[in-house]
Amino acid sequence: MKKIFAVFTVLLAFIAATATASEIDKRQVLALNELQRDHILTEMRVLLSGTQRILEALSKEDMVAVAEHARALGMGMAHKGENHLQSVLPKEFMQLGMSVHKAFDEIAADAESRKDPRHTLRQLSESMMKCSTCHVTYQIRVTEQPDVPSGGPAAEHFHGHH
Repeated sequence: MKKIFAVFTVLLAFIAATATASEIDKRQVLALNELQRDHILTEMRVLLSGTQRILEALSKEDMVAVAEHARALGMGMAHKGENHLQSVLPKEFMQLGMSVHKAFDEIAADAESRKDPRHTLRQLSESMMKCSTCHVTYQIRVTEQPDVPSGGPAAEHFHGHH
């Protein structure tokens, strides 16, 4: 059975790679500088590793650990440095991201109060759909844009010569 699963997995990976290689990427471009890109990708990695820890805790039916790991991904995490990105990211992207953090707070609260692994799995599945939606909708492209906000010194300099 494991051998069949392994072959199936390799086949799916090959099909996915072939399909994406021949298609034009039509996702919306998020034009970011290197620091902004790093911030977003680091946050996504934290969300992914936290989700893995939640799943591991769920497999042991350790709802205290589930709540702890989920809370770490909640709104407390979202408020660590998001402000500088609000001016460069689409409102829809920010709303989707905030809804993921809110969902993790809800997962934590329900894990503590309901202590029902199946309920938590359903919630986690819904949250992962938001991740999938984001990855299907957006792509990040690094630009050489300076870290000067619009209306900053460069704009004043430009307007000063009129």
